[in-house]
Amino acid sequence: MRLHINPQNPQPRLISRAVAVLKDGGIIAYPTDTYYGIGCDLTNKKAIENVYRLKKRDRREPFSFICSDLKNISNYAKVTNYAYKTMKRLLPGPYTFILEGSRQVPKIMLAKRKTVGIRVPDHNICIELVKNLGNPIISTSAATAEGEIFNDPSFIEEYFKNSLSLVIDGGPVPGEPSSVISLIGDEPEILREGLGDIDII
Repeated sequence: MRLHINPQNPQPRLISRAVAVLKDGGIIAYPTDTYYGIGCDLTNKKAIENVYRLKKRDRREPFSFICSDLKNISNYAKVTNYAYKTMKRLLPGPYTFILEGSRQVPKIMLAKRKTVGIRVPDHNICIELVKNLGNPIISTSAATAEGEIFNDPSFIEEYFKNSLSLVIDGGPVPGEPSSVISLIGDEPEILREGLGDIDII
């Protein structure tokens, strides 16, 4: 099923329909400020396992996830004063921050070093989904196992077919990756240069 949602002013009733799918353990495709993402409710282990299968991804490579704001991040990661100030300058935006995970994060989502990748995209649909769900959602690009990325909702729907419960059509997205920045130990490290100004780091 494809659902057209206004990216500037997401319609509450349509967001509610998408959230109901997430609460039911469904996997959805949705627009972000970088790529179209594929995800599920962070607290649903079975749904997370289904995303791993769908993406043919090694369990030792956790997915990042989307929070709604800085306060929401502090529930799922240990945020130092330095990390808070750094993220406050850049979020919402096309960045993935690597932080030490908290006990709220399911073990399946923690890297070997107990770290997590967290995003707060500058995209109203993502933020409204997380706010209304009450939990973060998994974020991985809508791509094939070979790495071909789809940014057209109709192609996403056609390629993944019955593997997705819902495809949210929020119009065009940039189609470039986020910048990945580690803030572990208050020592910023650029792990991947993508969208967003990293000179500020």
